[in-house]
Amino acid sequence: MVARDESLDRIHESAYNVRHHSKESNRVVHKWFTQEVISMLRPVLPLRSILLLSFACAFATGEGLVHASPAGHAPHGTVTIDGVTVPDIGPLPTTVPIPSSNLNYTAKIELGKQLYFDGRLSKNNAISCAFCHNPGTGFADSRQTSIGVGGGIGGRQSPTVFNTAFNHVQFWDGRARSLEEQAIGPIHNPVEMAETHEHVVTKLGKIKGYQQQFRAVFGTDVNLQGIAEAIAAYERTVLSTNSVFDKYVLGDQKAMDEAAVRGLALFKGKARCILCHNGANFTDNQFHNLGVPQVGPMKEDLGRFNVSRAEKDKGAFKTPTLRSVAETSPYMHDGAFKSLEEVVEFVDQGGGTNSNLSPLMKPLNLTPDEKSDLVAFLKALTGEPVKFSMPQLPK
Repeated sequence: MVARDESLDRIHESAYNVRHHSKESNRVVHKWFTQEVISMLRPVLPLRSILLLSFACAFATGEGLVHASPAGHAPHGTVTIDGVTVPDIGPLPTTVPIPSSNLNYTAKIELGKQLYFDGRLSKNNAISCAFCHNPGTGFADSRQTSIGVGGGIGGRQSPTVFNTAFNHVQFWDGRARSLEEQAIGPIHNPVEMAETHEHVVTKLGKIKGYQQQFRAVFGTDVNLQGIAEAIAAYERTVLSTNSVFDKYVLGDQKAMDEAAVRGLALFKGKARCILCHNGANFTDNQFHNLGVPQVGPMKEDLGRFNVSRAEKDKGAFKTPTLRSVAETSPYMHDGAFKSLEEVVEFVDQGGGTNSNLSPLMKPLNLTPDEKSDLVAFLKALTGEPVKFSMPQLPK
C-alpha cells in the first residue's frame, strides 16, 4: 500500500510540472485571422483582396496564422525507457496548426462541412466522407473495414478524423502529406467513392448553392483545390480535447480516479505505451510494425513500404492518436481487435510474430489488475462531447 501511495505522489508531482510549463507555453499564442475581420473589411474591399492582404500580413508579422507546438512536441519534458527518450504526454496546445495557404474562417469551414456530409462527392451520390468517418462513432467507422460504392469492401479500417490537424502525414501509410491531399483521395478511389475528380467538379458546379459559396469563399467557380481546402478546413475543427486526463494534468487531481492514475504510471513505464503514443496528441506520427494479424479482404498489407519502398517499413503503419480512443473501435489498421481489452492483451504479449517486428515491442507481463488500470487510463482520454449538427446541403 505504501509503495502505491508513493507512486501516486510521483504522478501528482508530474502533473504539477505539466501545469507549470503549460502556463509558460501558453504565453506564446498568436492572434489569427477570423471571420470578424473579414466582415469588417468586406464593405470596402473585394474578398480576393482581403485574402491577399491576410497572407501578406501573416508572412510579414507572423500574425494571422494559427501557431501551435509541432505534433509530438512536449515542452513540459521527456520520458526515457530502456534508453529511448520520447516527448512526454500532456494537454493539447491551445491553438491548432493551420497552413498559411489555407487559412480558416467561418464561411470556408461551413462550406467544408457541407462537402464532408454530401454524398454527391461519390459516383452513386450516396457515399460521403461522414459515411466512413461518422461523428456518431468518434468520426471513425464502427465496421472492421469500410464499405464503398457498390458494396466495395476496403482493406483498412477508417481512422478517426479527431485531431488530424496535428498530423503531418495522413492515412495509415502516410501517403498524404496534408489534410488537403487526404480530403480528395477517397473521391477517386475505386473501392471508396469511385468518382473522378473531373466529374465531381462538374457535378458540384451545377449546384447553385455551391456556385454561390465557392465564389464568396474563393472568388472562383467550383474547383478541386477549393473542395480540398474547404473539407480540410472543416476537419481541422474536429478536435478531441478537455478529457479528464487533461483536467488532471492541469490541476484537478480528482478528475481521474485511482485506477486511471495507476494506468497513467503504467502507460509511461512498465507498459511502454508512451514510446509510440507520445506528445500532446498521443502519437509520434511514425510507422511501426506491431505484428498485427492480417484480417479482412487483404491477404497482405505492406503498409508504409508501399510509399517509402524501404525494407524497414514493411508491415509498418502510422501510430494513431489515442485521444477519444474508447469511441473509435475497432482497432489497428485492419480492425483486427474489437475492444481496448483485446488491444492490451495483444501488446502485453509483445505483439505478433513478424520478421520485421518493431524493436520497441516486448512482452510486458502485466497483471490482470494492471491491464484493467491501463484500460481505465485509455478511457480517461475521451474528450468532451463535440457539439454537432447536420448541415443543410445546397441544391
